[in-house]
Amino acid sequence: MKTGVFLTLEGCEGVGKSTNLTYIKQFLQSAGKVVVVTREPGGTVFAEKIRQLLLANGDEPVSESTELLLMFAARAQHIAQVIQPALNQGHWLLCDRFTDSTYAYQGGGRAMDIKMIEWLEDKVQAGLRPDLTFLLDAPVEVGMDRVNKRGELDRFESEKQAFFERVRAAFLQRADENPKQIKIINAAQSIDKVQAEIKVILQKIIDR
Repeated sequence: MKTGVFLTLEGCEGVGKSTNLTYIKQFLQSAGKVVVVTREPGGTVFAEKIRQLLLANGDEPVSESTELLLMFAARAQHIAQVIQPALNQGHWLLCDRFTDSTYAYQGGGRAMDIKMIEWLEDKVQAGLRPDLTFLLDAPVEVGMDRVNKRGELDRFESEKQAFFERVRAAFLQRADENPKQIKIINAAQSIDKVQAEIKVILQKIIDR
């Protein structure tokens, strides 16, 4: 079975994932790669409906367990319909968030049991992990200042700073535990410097 390359972008809110997703896509395409761009939660018609449920503000509180299970339900559909087929065809799969976000937001931010997340990861992903993850990191106040300028906040963006401090700490812990997969990029610096760092890492993958 032919296998492609699985790349993900991670980070807290307002760190520039969308901008750099476009940069990575264009860089890879200029190198002659077939690139499939997707996102989590979402990526399929069904999974996007789950995304709407997860991000929408509403009067009914969403329990932590419900949130976690919905994340993995959307991921299961996403893997089956988009991620695995693209990788099987030898494409480069570029995803805005994946399971590292679950460990950061639900594990770190919500302080949920990591063993439960690990169990769900094992059952849903069957060993599927990104080949490389760009962790765009910046102080929480820098990212949230950018987010607040964008307009109305979704359910996650509406969380308090302490929540995002826990999320950031969890991301950095994941990077420390998985240095070969997760590469930290200082997202507080200029976009030119951010993309220069990304370019160096991408070129090494292409050349290997």
